[in-house]
Amino acid sequence: MGKIAWITGATSGFGRAAARRFVEGGWHVIASGRRAQRLAALRDELGADNVHTCAFDIRDEAALNAAVAALPENFRGIDLLVNNAGLAQGTAPAQSASLDDWKTMIDTNITALVTLTRALLPTLIAQRGAIVNVSSTAARYPYVGGNVYAGSKAFVSQFSLNLRADLHGSGVRVTTLEPGMAQTEFTLVRTHGDQAASDTLYAGMAPITADDIAATIWWIANLPAHLNVNRLELMPTSQSFAGFQIHRNA
Repeated sequence: MGKIAWITGATSGFGRAAARRFVEGGWHVIASGRRAQRLAALRDELGADNVHTCAFDIRDEAALNAAVAALPENFRGIDLLVNNAGLAQGTAPAQSASLDDWKTMIDTNITALVTLTRALLPTLIAQRGAIVNVSSTAARYPYVGGNVYAGSKAFVSQFSLNLRADLHGSGVRVTTLEPGMAQTEFTLVRTHGDQAASDTLYAGMAPITADDIAATIWWIANLPAHLNVNRLELMPTSQSFAGFQIHRNA
């Protein structure tokens, strides 16, 4: 039935755009996410023959394992895992940040990602497949309020490099994709629903779009089998590097 990709976080943003791009390109997609209605709408849009949906909270290990076990036979030969599900919570500096927000980010961005990856590694090795882990420029460049979000994405980037080392000789390709400012629901989630904050952040610039990232993942996945992109960092042209902070005594 052609190649199969499992794309997490497929209910919005990068994940939804990637599901559309891969089906358009002739792949079949396992689309997972928390919001069942959105997944149903995506399946209706792209066709039930092309998309298998799994509605569960990726932090729920039992639900994750059940979704893997319940895959239909014709969706089991997974060629690509796109670990896209992730989030930021809060913008406060560490000393005033919410510990609950920190735990949510760790559970989602780190624990859930490694749990699904480990569950699918035997299949990916058998298929000589590929893994694309969506990280962030926050993994490389610190900023005020980045704290645990940035730390969790640094983990994703380093985990990807170590996966690549461990999978040496297996034929499995591993890429970490590190986008900069992208306009999706990301900031709305991070600010707990503050639409004005999201609008202000992206005002007057041309941010990365979900379709840009979907096209990039598509390109990575369809490179010749003897090529591996280890790490790919993208920023919009309107974003670049800031200077160091300096605190001065009054």
